[in-house]
Amino acid sequence: MLFSSAIFLFAFLPVVVLVYYLLPKRCAAARNIFLTAVSLLFYAWGEPRFVFVMLLVIVLSWFFARKIEMTAGTLKKTLLAVAVGADLTVLFIFKYIGFFTENLNHLPFVQLPVPQITLPIGISFFTFQAISYVVDVYRGHVAQKSLWDVMLYIAFFPQLIAGPIVRYSDFADQIRNRQESLQKLAKGGYRFALGLGKKVILSNNLAYVADAAFSSVGNLSLSMAWLGAIGYSLQLYFDFSGYSDMAIGLGQMFGFRFLENFNYPFISRSITELWRRWHISLGSWFRDYVYIPLGGSRVKTKHRLYLNIFVVWLLTGAWHGAKWTYIAWGMMYFVLLCAERILGWSGKKTWYSWLYTIYFFVAGNVVFRSENVTGAIKYLLAMFNIHTSGLTDAKAVYYFAEYIPFLIMGIVAAMPIAVWLRSRTGRFKEVINRLYPIWCAAVFLVALSFVVKGGYNPFIYFDF
Repeated sequence: MLFSSAIFLFAFLPVVVLVYYLLPKRCAAARNIFLTAVSLLFYAWGEPRFVFVMLLVIVLSWFFARKIEMTAGTLKKTLLAVAVGADLTVLFIFKYIGFFTENLNHLPFVQLPVPQITLPIGISFFTFQAISYVVDVYRGHVAQKSLWDVMLYIAFFPQLIAGPIVRYSDFADQIRNRQESLQKLAKGGYRFALGLGKKVILSNNLAYVADAAFSSVGNLSLSMAWLGAIGYSLQLYFDFSGYSDMAIGLGQMFGFRFLENFNYPFISRSITELWRRWHISLGSWFRDYVYIPLGGSRVKTKHRLYLNIFVVWLLTGAWHGAKWTYIAWGMMYFVLLCAERILGWSGKKTWYSWLYTIYFFVAGNVVFRSENVTGAIKYLLAMFNIHTSGLTDAKAVYYFAEYIPFLIMGIVAAMPIAVWLRSRTGRFKEVINRLYPIWCAAVFLVALSFVVKGGYNPFIYFDF
């Protein structure tokens, strides 16, 4: 079930909010059980059988966390390793075993059958949250005695299929101790409305431009190559940040606070800054659960430092999917981040550092979007007018003319103009704050019109 679907907007969400607030506020356990039950229903809507995969991960994590909390010494570390290994095994079987087998078959005298396994939606998100749970318990956080509470943490529907990745250390106290209010309900609704607008109005329409370009690799003009690359970069941003906004807003409607997942990445002036602003929850997860345990930057040699960065970005690329393009994308960022450290560019704040950051971000998205490495190379060459059909063509003219309003709106919305306006003092700030609910309502109504009308509604992060 998509947040941007009619069934969610007109049936699931209104019923869930209504029933939740009808339950007595003093019955926190009943409200938690209700949210857990509807979250499982939400996940089961498309593929009911995959609920059992998620339940397996939840039960294993709950069981091992309880054992870890009651154990000490070497056995405690062993239990942690087994718990994390079990979660990663489930992820490997469903997401990577086919890719792994295909590549093994390139070796001499190896010919194994390639398993055809359907990927459960959001498996990378809920397995990472399960790992966060057992690791945080190992580090001293109190394990949940109630299996239902662990289910609520891992399966909570706002962040289940597209994040942000919520760490147990940030969520634990909110399970039993949170404050719901009509004010929070309204603020969450405003945030949800803006996220829905990002997804339905901007991302879905920019997808037409991106798809037209990436389906024509090998026959692109220079202008169409750039139009498609920029269109896809904006599509990806509004797809994922829109879902993150909706998730944060939904969480707030039920009294939960999720950390921000995007912070205007298009204003970044270094690759280092970009990854502090883009998919913040994933970057911080790898920092706290992989990079720092490996030694982080507090290591004796530069070689070990670069090895740690390499491991993080190899895993980051692989996390996104079982394709060589994702690995290549991760390695590109590994090289860029190391280069910035060596050259001392990570702190640069100039217009040309912004240009190179945006260029590599857009180029990286080309690799990310391409079906294979060969296709990515062909597309990148076209962006330098190599092996193109010319500077421009009829397709580029058509898509530019047809979708220029969405491109302009996308570029404007990707900049922190609204933040700047709301930071103003005096009566101007007062007027902006009063207009904010009206603006959110207008965006929501326009987005609803797109939903009711139907049309193209892709969701990039379903693959992860």
